[in-house]
Amino acid sequence: MKLIKTTDAVGHVLCHDITRIIPGKEKGPVFRKGHIVREEDIPVLLSCGKENLYVWEQREDMLHENEAAAILRDICTGGAEDFTASEPSEGKIEIRAASDGLLKINRDALFDLNYLGEMMIATIHGNRPVRAGEKVAATRIIPLVIEKEKMDRAKKAAHGGPILEIMPFRIKKAGIVTTGNEVFKGLIRDAFGPVLKTKLAEYGAEVTKQIFTPDDSESIKNAILELVSDGAETVLVSGGMSVDPDDRTPGAIKETGAKIVSYGAPVLPGAMFLLAYLEHDGKNIPVMGLPGCVMYAKRTIFDLVLPRVLAGEELIQMQIAAYGEGGLCLGCEVCTFPNCGFGK
Repeated sequence: MKLIKTTDAVGHVLCHDITRIIPGKEKGPVFRKGHIVREEDIPVLLSCGKENLYVWEQREDMLHENEAAAILRDICTGGAEDFTASEPSEGKIEIRAASDGLLKINRDALFDLNYLGEMMIATIHGNRPVRAGEKVAATRIIPLVIEKEKMDRAKKAAHGGPILEIMPFRIKKAGIVTTGNEVFKGLIRDAFGPVLKTKLAEYGAEVTKQIFTPDDSESIKNAILELVSDGAETVLVSGGMSVDPDDRTPGAIKETGAKIVSYGAPVLPGAMFLLAYLEHDGKNIPVMGLPGCVMYAKRTIFDLVLPRVLAGEELIQMQIAAYGEGGLCLGCEVCTFPNCGFGK
């Protein structure tokens, strides 16, 4: 840093806070470290008794914290219209979603960048739905100035693409197969349908058709195939997912020719969840077998998987297995899902 006259300070960057004291009224910083001095700031600085200032000595190989913060912003969003960002201030920028969708985060790139030091990007958890206006990330440059070379390394750490992405919810038409002799015969009222319709509506999807079947593999299989032929973009099969002799849903889904991704998930509630994909007209239609807990539990494996499926993400078994960490719902009195998975 260097010492200059205040009257010559326009365009220079302050290296320290400037405190203003008005007896009996005010005492506090009027300008913060890192502030770029403007013409209109000069009288204020002089009124604070500052005839000389320590300012950042500009070097071609260094960047001001706000310039560097803007680079982090671009690394996060890639300039996509799905995000908005605040103006840089003290090396900080907040990033918000500009549209509804599924938030995806390149975790490897995020780690590699944060490992560089002297800069940081913090995000909310990925693989979760976000709404327009919701804060999703924030950046910060730690020192007042930082080497250009280090910001070049940050760009390389991003692996050639933005760290953040919002995938829109593409699937809009869902079919439901409600199994069970007790419901099919009218002995009890269907409780699955209303729950599933409500959850789908959160993402702009609707139920185009619901078919009730007895506990019969052939009937369940035919119902799934009928819904797919009628244009369902995903099929939800409720009930009959355990190992009781009358539970036929997993076998019926397999008999449709669907490829089973996972039967069972390391999540409670929802361990008996099944995910499969049925090829139809060149597309893989997701078919989900839903255990009974989806009907009554506030949050289950279904709530973790549904937004990803509706965003068109084709999941593999490894991704289902990854839900084990954080997959135990604690039944919090105030549910904050999906801010931290199933956590408090």
